[in-house]
Amino acid sequence: MADENDDYVYDEVTGEWRPASEMAKAAETGRPVVRDAAGNVLADGDSVALIKDLKVKGANQTLKQGTVIKSIRLTDNEEEIDCRYDGIKGLVLRTEFVRKR
Repeated sequence: MADENDDYVYDEVTGEWRPASEMAKAAETGRPVVRDAAGNVLADGDSVALIKDLKVKGANQTLKQGTVIKSIRLTDNEEEIDCRYDGIKGLVLRTEFVRKR
């Protein structure tokens, strides 16, 4: 997490001010910092909960608000995460619809 004395840098990709230490870490790893709908940083293996009901295309199924998805995987796109859920293969969720648990 950001130190209270940390400088902030404007991130042109997201249009937000981010802690300089976070931006440096993202530059080191070559991977963008992925955040959930509440602004929490996500990492591989985290569990997330859905913040609204989502219809799953191609599966004729709706995932309800509050559904917990375990062991997420980050993708190259900072707005999407890969995950698994019972009966749904290759599930990709947008980060704007999840909250870290």
